[in-house]
Amino acid sequence: MTGAIARAAACLCVALLACAQARAEPAPSAPSGLIEPGRDYHSYANASRVRIRHLDLELQADFEARRLSGAVDLTVERLDPGERTLVLDTRDLTVRKVWLVRSATDLVPLGFTLGPRDGELGQPLRIELPVDDMARKLVVRISYQTQPQASGLQWLAPELTAGKTHPFLMTQSQAIHARSWIPLQDTPQVRATYRATIRTPRGLRALMSAENDPDGGEPGPGELTTWRFEMPQAIPSYLMALAIGRLEFRASGPRTGVYAEAPVLDAAAREFADLEKMLTTCEGLFGPYRWGRYDLLILPPSFPLGGMENPRLSFITPTVIAGDRSLVAVIAHELAHSWSGNLVTNATWRDLWLNEGFTVYLERRVIEALYGGEREAMEDVLGLSILRRDLADLPPADEILAVDLRGRDPDDAFSQVPYEKGKLFLDWLESRFGRPALDAFLRDYFDTFAFQSITTERFLSHLEEFLLSKHPGRVSQAELGEWIYRPGLPAHAVLPRSDAFARVDAVREQWLAGRIAAAEIPGRKWTTHEWQHFIEKLPQPVPAERLAELDREFALTQATNAEIAHAWLLVAVRSRYEPAYARLEEYLTTVGRRKLIKPLYEALVKTPEGAARARRIFSAARTGYHPIAAQSIADVLAGTPPS
Repeated sequence: MTGAIARAAACLCVALLACAQARAEPAPSAPSGLIEPGRDYHSYANASRVRIRHLDLELQADFEARRLSGAVDLTVERLDPGERTLVLDTRDLTVRKVWLVRSATDLVPLGFTLGPRDGELGQPLRIELPVDDMARKLVVRISYQTQPQASGLQWLAPELTAGKTHPFLMTQSQAIHARSWIPLQDTPQVRATYRATIRTPRGLRALMSAENDPDGGEPGPGELTTWRFEMPQAIPSYLMALAIGRLEFRASGPRTGVYAEAPVLDAAAREFADLEKMLTTCEGLFGPYRWGRYDLLILPPSFPLGGMENPRLSFITPTVIAGDRSLVAVIAHELAHSWSGNLVTNATWRDLWLNEGFTVYLERRVIEALYGGEREAMEDVLGLSILRRDLADLPPADEILAVDLRGRDPDDAFSQVPYEKGKLFLDWLESRFGRPALDAFLRDYFDTFAFQSITTERFLSHLEEFLLSKHPGRVSQAELGEWIYRPGLPAHAVLPRSDAFARVDAVREQWLAGRIAAAEIPGRKWTTHEWQHFIEKLPQPVPAERLAELDREFALTQATNAEIAHAWLLVAVRSRYEPAYARLEEYLTTVGRRKLIKPLYEALVKTPEGAARARRIFSAARTGYHPIAAQSIADVLAGTPPS
């Protein structure tokens, strides 16, 4: 395809996007025909006609009832001057009343209805806008409360926290879980600023994806404390975040710090001491940081993800506290989202790779700058290994970067494809254009689309205009199409390798062949990444006596590093290494990170006795898992026969 034809195709994609954004409220069922770029098939909102610009939240946390209750004021703008309905996304919310706010003392009741419930999308909330007030901007107040089963909220009993004395609440809004705790337009296309007033039981601190004051908090009514927040930059709904717990703060630099429960704070502060240096490194590579502060919140171990890039305050699993900073790539990843994802956002969940693939590329650049090329190469090789495992298990349609998610839960998009395949796409661009040219393109990209949400097609149009057209002949449209719209990895992909792993491979082969004993393996000098590679590449099953030899020498069953323990327990399950079963049960009942526990359950259910063990463990562990992780494990177990 010539450059002129490519530009014409890009213009057509933009035209399709404009048409899609002008459409009426989308249907929840999977439509037939071609995907319309830019149409969010996972939202009921009529955001092309009425759009939320700002939220004012006022909520009170009730830990006994496991609910948030209060109200939200939505400042909305009529994009269509004649529009008389505001359609919002909700899931499992009790909506009590709705008003038009003319002033602090002038509230006009508005009619509203909740539509039929869809298992994935929830219910549309349709609010009748006043016909006698056709102002362009309106404030709509909704009085509501959440329900205990809200998918975006996890209420933890004290015994499931590090301190064991106070309860904990944490949210997870990505992908479409914000609608379970706030009625809003739950689509990444809609960005809004917000203010919030949160009331908590006395002794507990509230934090949000906003400006957080370590010395904040003021006495509230009764036995409550009031916390106030403001987010002046417009963010999409999936970045709305709230946590409440017995939390303390430790600064790590003038713009950075760590919040955690007291028993975790010292270890977290040591582990993430390079946080300010990471932030400065990112700015040197990708341009200015535009969010004010960057802090971390270390959550209880039941948090289902490695991290969540909530702006100004990344939510982080404690499983990355390894004691040697070997797992801080998670921190680099969440920080890098401040550019790719939070600043420039995927317009729909089909476009997730624009968030995650770019962020993995940025993350590895930070690791290279701070910890050297060998460390970065090991991260790359491990990432490719995980991607290949996913590609071996996924249907071809899910191996595509611009994946078709119509009629499906958008959480299905979160395989390694948008992450590692997306990163390899940028590696390929770097190999064709050179790093200086790609860096210049990325800086321009972040500046051009700052605080906007874009589609895959809009990205390709920008790529053509600002990179491809300036270096004709470096890449073809056919090659681009193979990366974005076809399954698998293209034959022209530039794949990583690591000399450090070659040395590990040689040691493994010697041990497997019986030429060296376990005591001669230089494992005490290995990094986490080298141990992961050694264990993950063991042939399976491994005879129990060989695993026992490794275990006696290196105490792998009792490894406190969560990643090494995960890799070892996976081999133990597949090899039926019974000495590790007690540790397996302890691990699955104390760790809730989905990436670490789901593969273990998937391995267990391969055998009847393993499936029975998995069901028994899940029965004991489920209350400590986040609803998102619990549902993932329930899906794994759904096809197994009862005991």
